[in-house]
Amino acid sequence: MPKLRRTHTCGELRREHVGQTVTLAGWVDTWRDLGGLVFIDLRDRYGKTQAVFDPDRGRELHDAGSRLRTEWVVALRGKVSARPEGTVNPKLDTGAVELQVEELEVLNRCPPPPFDITGGDQASEDVRLKYRYLDLRRPEMQRAIILRHRLNSAIRNYFDAHRFVEVETPILAKSTPEGARDYLVPSRVQTGTFYALPQSPQLFKQILMVAGYDRYYQIARCFRDEDLRANRQPEFTQLDMEMSFVERDDVIGMIEGLCVEIMQKVMGRALATPLPRLTYDESMRRFGCDSPDLRFAMEIEDISDIAAACDFKVFRGVIEAGGQVRGLCVKGAAEKYSRKGLDDLSQFVTNYGAKGMAWFKVDPTGLAGSIAKSFSAAHLIAIRERMKAAPGDLLLFIADQKAVCNQSLGVLREKLGADWKLYDPAELHFSWVVDFPLLDWDAEEKRWGAAHHPFTMPHLTDLPKLESDPGSVRAYAYDLIINGEEAGGGTIRCHDPEIQKRIFALLGLTPDDVERRFGFFVDALQFGAPPHGGIALGLDRWVMLLSGLTNIRDVIAFPKTQRASCLMTGAPSPVDDRQLKELGIRIG
Repeated sequence: MPKLRRTHTCGELRREHVGQTVTLAGWVDTWRDLGGLVFIDLRDRYGKTQAVFDPDRGRELHDAGSRLRTEWVVALRGKVSARPEGTVNPKLDTGAVELQVEELEVLNRCPPPPFDITGGDQASEDVRLKYRYLDLRRPEMQRAIILRHRLNSAIRNYFDAHRFVEVETPILAKSTPEGARDYLVPSRVQTGTFYALPQSPQLFKQILMVAGYDRYYQIARCFRDEDLRANRQPEFTQLDMEMSFVERDDVIGMIEGLCVEIMQKVMGRALATPLPRLTYDESMRRFGCDSPDLRFAMEIEDISDIAAACDFKVFRGVIEAGGQVRGLCVKGAAEKYSRKGLDDLSQFVTNYGAKGMAWFKVDPTGLAGSIAKSFSAAHLIAIRERMKAAPGDLLLFIADQKAVCNQSLGVLREKLGADWKLYDPAELHFSWVVDFPLLDWDAEEKRWGAAHHPFTMPHLTDLPKLESDPGSVRAYAYDLIINGEEAGGGTIRCHDPEIQKRIFALLGLTPDDVERRFGFFVDALQFGAPPHGGIALGLDRWVMLLSGLTNIRDVIAFPKTQRASCLMTGAPSPVDDRQLKELGIRIG
């Protein structure tokens, strides 16, 4: 056991502690030998304190201090003193004091670490993930993990104050494949059968509503075997909530209250409500996507009617083929793009399905560019007015089918917003997108699929069209958007078993399919299911956004790579043949 027991943290000491004898424990952050005095910064998760080894207090102690190295774990006992005039460090909370070391205990040594933990040379992500226990010592990582803790605390306090009950739902569940692939777990006691790790507690939380627990929440661990990106992980955490006897605005209001609480208690900022709200159709029309970044105002404009009447064959041909011509006005950018720069933007949009990009520069005389001669003066004036363009602006157009226009212009808008710094990256902008389609058409499978999930309630006014015109049916579905990222998604659920059966039929599920996959759930709906709805918020993504980071792995203590592997532990890994035999599994 250590001889020296910590009395204070490394972020605690202030001027009022001067003269006190204290003991600190932590990691050597930096050390400096100035030819007489040895200085070290001792670090723990609370902060740093400068400690001084003075040879006047003993040569042996001084020499021991000079042998310390980065990331050694030590305990230091000594007297707190004010720093000499001119040496106060205003960047540290402890910067007005230092510890005059009187006793040192080395608790553990450390070889030279594989990267600079103090924030100098940044290692590759693979190295950081392999040595995650070192990476987690970095102040940037600690801030994110602690912010995550504070977020979870605020959530629990908020829902407790609003009479919600926290209920844990199973991790070993039934596979009900719909959407992403399940992670399967073989059963040893029932050979040939499998559990599925939950993609969401969706069915369990709805059953809790049937059971009378009218306000439920859970900070739930979920699993999806899907292709990964910077903002996705195979296992992730979500705030899951459900309420009975509610309509859409009740759920939205409860979550807006939570957003206000989080911004105030976690971020120290005010948030005005009600939050801006767009319909799905409006969001796609104005911004080309269903999760628009509203920190900047650049909107997509449609010139299809003008294009249909012009002499430019590319535009007119697209219109005649049932497509659209839509574009963006980039304010003040006309002279900031060379021809090569415009070619690069054109190449960029081809990655999202577009065949290219047309452009005009706006000068005092009108619209200029290689295609301008293909338009009449009246059409050029009409385009300029439609685009609300002024001299010095740049107009960018995509001519294609609706889906391609949406996707390519949506990502182009995001790129331009970032490239031209059209928003404050520290800003947090919250909004809602509502009234999503109930169903999406899968051209490859040639069938309808659920836009959110199969348990969503259609708009009651659209119910008569459910079988005759499924694509036009709107859902009571709503997404919370923060800075252009989907931060949560929810719906009012289908509590009527007959409507639920109609939706299953549209999805191509036979009665036998429904019984095999969802029989237990349909049975539950028949036993007095109340009207209910809820939402799930992706907490990993929330922490990423609140931290101002761009990679979700930086806010998870032990994340997976984009190949769903853990570089620190080596998971996934082979298992013994004996284990496979017990499970009735043969590989190869």
